[in-house]
Amino acid sequence: MSESGEHKQLHAIVHGRVQGVSFRYYTEQRANELGLVGWVRNRGDGSVEVIAEGSPEPLRHFEEFLNLGPTAARVESVEKSYSPATGEFTRFRIKYFGE
Repeated sequence: MSESGEHKQLHAIVHGRVQGVSFRYYTEQRANELGLVGWVRNRGDGSVEVIAEGSPEPLRHFEEFLNLGPTAARVESVEKSYSPATGEFTRFRIKYFGE
């Protein structure tokens, strides 16, 4: 992704029943559908962390997805912050413990 004033980075931590319900898989699918890059991973405290970069409109749709999650999930809250995109990612992927 080229450096652009329009591209932003979303950092989100999703709380609730979000592990063991395919949350990472569906998050990766949705990010790819929207043309976003970054990653999603489980955290030791039971939450899911997401870094996504892209244009504002796709990020807005992605944020809506994170607030709902897949059918089996129960999202209680989403901590989120935006910053300028770093341009360091080439695709969206699932990160696993130890990475």
